[in-house]
Amino acid sequence: MAIIGRKTEQEALNRIIESDEAEFVVVFGRRRVGKTFLIREFFGNKFAFYHTGLANTGIEMQLHNFNDSLNNYGTGHYPKVQTWFDSFKQLKQLLSNSRKKGKKVVFIDEMPWMDTSRSGFLAALEHFWNGWASGQKDILLIVCGSATSWIIDKLLNNHGGLHNRVTQHIYLRPFTLSECEEYYQKRRLVLSRHEIVENYMIFGGIPFYLSLMQKQFSMFQNVDNLLFAENAALKNEFQNLYASLFKKAENHIKIVEALSSKTKGLTREEIIKITKLPDGGSLNRTFNELELSGFIRRYKGYRKKERKSLYQLVDFYTLFYFNFLKNHAFDEHFWTNFIENARHRAWSGYAFEQVCLAHLPQIKQKLGISGVLTKTYSWISNDSENGAQIDLVIERNDRVINLCEMKYASEEFKIDKKQDENLRNKRATFKEETKTRKALHLTMITTYGIKRNQYRGNIQSEITVNDLFI
Repeated sequence: MAIIGRKTEQEALNRIIESDEAEFVVVFGRRRVGKTFLIREFFGNKFAFYHTGLANTGIEMQLHNFNDSLNNYGTGHYPKVQTWFDSFKQLKQLLSNSRKKGKKVVFIDEMPWMDTSRSGFLAALEHFWNGWASGQKDILLIVCGSATSWIIDKLLNNHGGLHNRVTQHIYLRPFTLSECEEYYQKRRLVLSRHEIVENYMIFGGIPFYLSLMQKQFSMFQNVDNLLFAENAALKNEFQNLYASLFKKAENHIKIVEALSSKTKGLTREEIIKITKLPDGGSLNRTFNELELSGFIRRYKGYRKKERKSLYQLVDFYTLFYFNFLKNHAFDEHFWTNFIENARHRAWSGYAFEQVCLAHLPQIKQKLGISGVLTKTYSWISNDSENGAQIDLVIERNDRVINLCEMKYASEEFKIDKKQDENLRNKRATFKEETKTRKALHLTMITTYGIKRNQYRGNIQSEITVNDLFI
């Protein structure tokens, strides 16, 4: 299948190919997001050398695997060696003998797995790049990995010999709703936009999950087949996902589980209290790894100090897991027969909010402020009895603030008298507590729009699901 979307990333890769210098490129992002697919398809598998690291193996197996890759791409026979220094020396020889025209593309996938304990891998990579490859104008080294924290610590923020050696980095994000729609169309899966949004609320825009859907089944049947059936393809995905990304993933799981129960988010202190995890450097690293890998986000309330930041769970699959899959009694038709109730409404309301937050550029475009400098926040009233809360505040440089209310519904959303009072109370409380002099625009983001009645006129801006597909 041709590459869907990824226009910015493809433009970056085209510029890198045209470079007249050696390039060291890092591609990273969440597991299953399509990093390997992008590089393989973009280059048409025409590599001077291609290698993939092995999960959960020691240096002996890693070196054996690397030797196999050398012999697959080399014209001669490369004997087995005992160190990474010797392996990279053989790679240097292979590339020096290569007769490829233009850039010689070296693609090393899942590099974090290759850096096993006391293996000397990183020192050998450093010697290979600094001692030879960086001086070869025709070398393009692309490294890839899902273990984002390793990529950040060992390559992008390296303080040793690889400091500032990475020339380009590409962070691959999940598909947008528009890219999901294009993907489904290419695979001839017939889904309405409402179904695409609900599917996004379950799987996010993770291409691998989408690739498992089959066109002969409805969206609900596909969810049952992938998640609830006895032999579901993603039955063990949660455990495999976290174990593959993090060493000692138990603490990471404790944090995301705590966040799954509190949609507005939790402070660091609240998470420590719930999980009973010890405070300190190890916990800092766990938070950073989850944030860098795209599972949680840290955000500030409106004009709040950094120490008041909240953490939220933003990985759709993880949220769905804790709501419906963990400790789930076996029912292979659970999602098809699931009747809307308070539990479903609570999940869908929060998941839809996260879909909206993942599409802020589309929201800004619909509001006509794509070129306007903005800051985004959440806001909770200081008066706990009032209970006023706004999940998305867009503060604009043109002296307007959009107070966004997000509502997920199966039909046009009807604003009744009570909801109108609630919205006006939020606006009034926000203005009083923040002392802002900017114009406050109530903005509704809904599935099918707002039903026309006497309260519709109090809304300044209206955004529907279709606008998120821009």
